[in-house]
Amino acid sequence: MSLANAVPLAGLGIEAIERGDASFDLSAVRTCDSSALVVLLAWQRAALAAGKSIEVIGVPDDMLSLAKVYGVSNILPISNAALA
Repeated sequence: MSLANAVPLAGLGIEAIERGDASFDLSAVRTCDSSALVVLLAWQRAALAAGKSIEVIGVPDDMLSLAKVYGVSNILPISNAALA
């Protein structure tokens, strides 16, 4: 997940949320940059606007580190087990 694919990924996730999906597994993500956090925030915003909640599991360690550095780990829909 990077700047190169952030917009399409955000759109795909928002479409999934609109269809009723509530869980996203990121265990296949091998690399990411801060754009990945923007994608998660977009998904969270879309879910909240629709009155839904989502959960993100399988979050890679580098994404968790970025979330902590940027101070957004507590507002992202990341599974609590990943944050431990």
